[in-house]
Amino acid sequence: MIKVIAVDDEPVAHDIIRAHAEKIPFISLDATFLSATDALVYIKNERVDLVFLDIAMPDVSGIEFASMINPEILVIFTTAYPEYALKGFELAATDYLLKPINFTRFLKACQLAEMRLQVHDIKKRDKEQSLFVKDGYDWVQIKFSNLVYAKAEDNYVDLHETGKHTLTRITLTELQGKLPADQFLRVHKSFIISRQKIERIEKHQVIVAGNKIPLSKLYRDQLLQNLGGESSVN
Repeated sequence: MIKVIAVDDEPVAHDIIRAHAEKIPFISLDATFLSATDALVYIKNERVDLVFLDIAMPDVSGIEFASMINPEILVIFTTAYPEYALKGFELAATDYLLKPINFTRFLKACQLAEMRLQVHDIKKRDKEQSLFVKDGYDWVQIKFSNLVYAKAEDNYVDLHETGKHTLTRITLTELQGKLPADQFLRVHKSFIISRQKIERIEKHQVIVAGNKIPLSKLYRDQLLQNLGGESSVN
C-alpha cells in the first residue's frame, strides 16, 4: 500500500484528491494539509511514500517544499498553472497534474508512482543482498547467494564463493556483523557458513556445498537449534 498525503491551501482540492484516492486500492490517503509547514512536521514523524503537492501556496511554495523533503519520497505536483510544469520536472517530480484533475489522469499518475516505488524496492533489495569488500586495490561485490563460506586467516578473511574466492582485510567478527543472520551461521571460531548450502551435519564437521567445514562444540548446539534440530548430539 502506497502511503500518501496531499498538501494544498485549497480545501476543495483535498476533496477531489480524496474522492479519487478512494477509488484506487493500492494507495492510502493518510492525511491532508492546508499548511506546508504542518506537512513538513508530519513527514518527519510518519512514513510517507508519495505527496500530491500544490505549487502556488503561501509561506512555502510547492517547489520549495519538494526540495526540503527526503528525495526518496515521490512528488506529484498539482496546480492550475501549466507554466510551472517545467520547473516541476526539473525537480524530478513523478508527474504533473493540471487542475481540475480528472480521475483517469489521476489514476495514471498513481500507477506511475507505483511502478517507480517497485523499481526502487527491487534496487534496494539487490543492494541489501550483497556487500563490497576490498581485494588489493580493487573493490569486489560479494553476492550473498554465491557465498559458500568464509574462513579467517589472521587479520584477513577468505571468502569462498561458487567457483572463486576473495581474500580481504577484515576480521571474521566484523564480517559476521555485515552478513544477514538468517542466511549465515558461525560454526567455528574461524568459519562462517551459508545456511542454504548446508548438505550434512556430522559430529565434528559440516558439509557445505561439498566442502568439509570444522564444527566446534561451542557452536554445534547453537547451529542445531537454529536449524530446528535436536541439540543433544554427542
